[in-house]
Amino acid sequence: MGIFSRMTDIINSNINSILDQAEDPQKMIRLIIQEMEDTLVEVRSSSARVLAERKAAERRRQQVADDIVAWEEKAKLAISKGREDLARAALQEKQIIQEELATVEAELAATDEHIQQLNDEIGQLQQKLTDARAKQKTLVMRSKTVESRIKVKRQMHREALDEAFAKFDQFERRMDTMESQLEAMDLGRDVTDLATEIDGLVEEEKVNEELARLKREMGGGEQPAENNSASA
Repeated sequence: MGIFSRMTDIINSNINSILDQAEDPQKMIRLIIQEMEDTLVEVRSSSARVLAERKAAERRRQQVADDIVAWEEKAKLAISKGREDLARAALQEKQIIQEELATVEAELAATDEHIQQLNDEIGQLQQKLTDARAKQKTLVMRSKTVESRIKVKRQMHREALDEAFAKFDQFERRMDTMESQLEAMDLGRDVTDLATEIDGLVEEEKVNEELARLKREMGGGEQPAENNSASA
């Protein structure tokens, strides 16, 4: 009866209420599942014994029924032979066996009722076990999600992470400074190149003037002749 009482307690238990009161829901539901699984094993073993006992009782019932028929046949035989005393004795044996048959049949009826109740309770317990396993799966998934979120939160609030981001900011400012210095080095370069180009034009003009002067000097003898002919 201890097994059946414990199984009924488990069947009637409210798993959600138990988990709400538990300090460690995952541990509690593991214990509940283990208890259910152990109970199922015990109850099924007990059911196997009950079924075996029923088969034995059924064989006994059939044997008693056969004996009743046999004693009635004996009573008939005694009557046919004129032995009423033997017939009475045979009928008395038949009555005794009929009482035994009634007892065996009552036991069988009780056993059948017991087996039916056992089947119903096992079915309910199996459903509870399925629900508990589903609850366990949900709790494990939720636990992993919460643990991951907590880990992320802790990482986000770590001083080392804040220091790392501060160093990133310093490095970005340093790069900004270096890029600004590089850009500053290029400032005015276009103006300088333009001035250099203009100076080159001036120098080229001077060279052209010098070249023209030399040509004039070298051709100086012909220049007066042209002037004289022009005068004439």
